[in-house]
Amino acid sequence: MIPNKHIYTEIDISAEPETIWAILLDNENYPEWNPYHVKVNGTLEVGAKLYVEIHKPNGERVEIEPYVMKIVPLKELAWGGGIKGIFFGEHVFLLDRLNENSTKLIHKENFSGLAIPFASLDAIEEGYNLMNKTLKKRAETIE
Repeated sequence: MIPNKHIYTEIDISAEPETIWAILLDNENYPEWNPYHVKVNGTLEVGAKLYVEIHKPNGERVEIEPYVMKIVPLKELAWGGGIKGIFFGEHVFLLDRLNENSTKLIHKENFSGLAIPFASLDAIEEGYNLMNKTLKKRAETIE
């Protein structure tokens, strides 16, 4: 059986999906507000390679080069990569409109592969929760 790890966070944001989507797609401004993905360079279009600089709450810094895997406007943004069976991750943002001016953000990642038990995956959930809170603040300030 191939090891895997699932990280799941969510937050309700008092803003429309359009506002949150615009913030997620504006990766050039991530350094202004995002404490976890402090830099995301590249074009957010399916198949495009990204450069992502991550600052984990435990002080660890990581640089990755995922590919944009899926975009469903106002609903889903996913990036990831690696070698399936060895180490593969898929990072997903899902937006679900709750009512006229409220959206649930689901922020999750699925890792799989033989290297999972040896990978430094601690502090990711904490980092996602920090990012979710700052995204909420930014979106609710814009609304």
